[in-house]
Amino acid sequence: MAQWQELLKLDSALQNRVRQLYDGRFPTEIRNQLSHWIESQDWSSAAVNENAAAACFCALLQHLEEQWHRSVQENSILQGPDFPRMRAYIVENFQAQPLNLAAILSECLKEEKQILESVTMTMGGSPVVMAPQWTELDNRVMQLKLQLLELKKEVKVLEDLSEKLDFIRNSWQSKVEQKVELVQSKALVEQECLKMARSISQTKQVVLQRLVSVLNEAAGSVQTLTGVELPQWRRRQQRSCIGSPEDAGLDLLEKWFTAVAEVLLGVGEQLQQLQVQNQRFPTPDFPGLTDSMAEMEKFSRRLTRNLLTSALVVEKQPVMQNLPQRPLILKTGVRFKVTVRFLVNLPAFKTLIKVKPVFDKDVEEVKTISGFRQFDFSRDDAKVLDVDLSSGALTAAFEHLSLKEKKSRVKGSCESQLTVTEELHIIRFVTQLQHNGETFHIQASSLPLVVVSSSNQVPSAWAAIMWSNMASGADSENLSLFLDPPGLTWQQLAPLLSWQFLSVGQRPLDQDQLSMLQAKIMGDPGDPGDPDGLIHWNKFSKDESVWIWIDGILDLIKKFVWELWRDGCIMGFVSKERTRSLLREKPVGTFLIRFSESILDGAITFSWVEQSAGGKRIHAVEPYTKKELSVLSLPNAIYNYTLATSGRSHNPLVYLYPDTPKDAAFARYRAAEPSPPSKNTKHYIPWEIAPFSM
Repeated sequence: MAQWQELLKLDSALQNRVRQLYDGRFPTEIRNQLSHWIESQDWSSAAVNENAAAACFCALLQHLEEQWHRSVQENSILQGPDFPRMRAYIVENFQAQPLNLAAILSECLKEEKQILESVTMTMGGSPVVMAPQWTELDNRVMQLKLQLLELKKEVKVLEDLSEKLDFIRNSWQSKVEQKVELVQSKALVEQECLKMARSISQTKQVVLQRLVSVLNEAAGSVQTLTGVELPQWRRRQQRSCIGSPEDAGLDLLEKWFTAVAEVLLGVGEQLQQLQVQNQRFPTPDFPGLTDSMAEMEKFSRRLTRNLLTSALVVEKQPVMQNLPQRPLILKTGVRFKVTVRFLVNLPAFKTLIKVKPVFDKDVEEVKTISGFRQFDFSRDDAKVLDVDLSSGALTAAFEHLSLKEKKSRVKGSCESQLTVTEELHIIRFVTQLQHNGETFHIQASSLPLVVVSSSNQVPSAWAAIMWSNMASGADSENLSLFLDPPGLTWQQLAPLLSWQFLSVGQRPLDQDQLSMLQAKIMGDPGDPGDPDGLIHWNKFSKDESVWIWIDGILDLIKKFVWELWRDGCIMGFVSKERTRSLLREKPVGTFLIRFSESILDGAITFSWVEQSAGGKRIHAVEPYTKKELSVLSLPNAIYNYTLATSGRSHNPLVYLYPDTPKDAAFARYRAAEPSPPSKNTKHYIPWEIAPFSM
């Protein structure tokens, strides 16, 4: 569908932004009427090539002429658009400067596209407007680009006026010298030149005011991007690395970084042009003009440096292929990948920036923590930032990195103050950018990571990664955090735990499940605990192995019951006492599925209500471990479960709590039963695995 047609579907606020693009520059009536034709032309190429611009100008006039003749033939002159008036407007405003026409349409088409891209599409295809603060920033950046366009036009007008005045003065003087009768008109010419000089002074004043305005607006945008939006993105990425579902995309940030950089570089170009003009056509009315422009250029360069040195980010944090849901855990000798991205995505920077990763660069902990391990990359690896074919982003993907430990510790050296999984490290990505005679030293850093030597250390390492990211800000590089680890509140820990279940089973923890975990981790409300209500690192990860138990359950869900967890069939975290309370009032045969509280490696069981001589009783089957679930799926175990009592056998499981019939809850999950051995079976009765209790 044509771009203009997509714009017509937007709400009035966004359509007003489009209208502002064209206001005073090009009629939206022509843009609307010739939308398909305008979008079919290569205005970007025409904007930098006079011959191409002239060809597009002539083609536009011809197209308008054809549309007019078509209206005449169809007898729709009164009903249709006024094509002759449109043609007259184009001739009057752009015949002398077809490059200006191409530049306007090229810029407007690009801005239209960016407005469309700023509208995120939901799965159903309905447009959703950006968050209010992002919409405001987007408008500011767009207005900044429009101000730059106006500045370019004013500088061009100033240049034309100065050249015209210089020409008149020089040519008239030579004519006066040749013809005496022209002396009488000299006074009139000088008077006209004086008026033109005043106009130049006024235009120069407007240009200077515009420059100050653009630079002040750019300074505000740079501060917002580097001081607010970028840290907020880092925090979103930090949380997404530990399971949060929030969006950590960079497209909007890249759009704004690139646009502001274009403006600052454009301001630099205009300042250079003004300096050249001032040398050719000095203005006595502005004795301090040179100094003012030098100060503005200095300010512009400082803003550009601030923006460019903040533009390199780690888009995808270090991650091993076998642990895609647990980034920031690396194992010596095992390949991992990481991607960096440069947010100022300009063609001038393509293949110009070479990025090199350096492990633990400038890390003080190497000197201050005894026994701190040191690592290096197995091989030198540097990448040049280039355009990613799928996203168009300026990135460098390091896909074959691996670590080796430096054998710097000698026998008898003091033991490390930290365990292997509490020792945090970092990767720096360093580069230099040379542009416009300046050198920019640019650096980006990964989030703190853990290096393990055994797969058995992964659960503890992940606990450390989660803890450090919840306890520290995104810009914190406190690699010695676990020398004195801060506590977390339950309000911090609860969402963190919930994200883990969302990651592996596509379903977060509900409030009842979180309450059970809170009691298990912090104790009952009446129990003595930390007076500040904090959960301490040792209690969570070491002393009582709470995390190891939770991690075992996560592994069980991931490998065997993730669909059941996703669909809410598993209540999971419910104590024995709570189980009795829930089932006691339910019909006989009602059952619920919960995780074992005693098996650290993860196990699952089901409890049901049974009628006995003394009334209702609550029973629970011995928990199924991962070993048993590897040969018998939980749905099959539920269907085939047999209880033998008083000489009879039956399946006591009828309703999944609270009242869902077993077939409705589990039929779609049942797997084919394991096949009996195939050799020499004709004389034997086939067997099958069946859970059985007596």
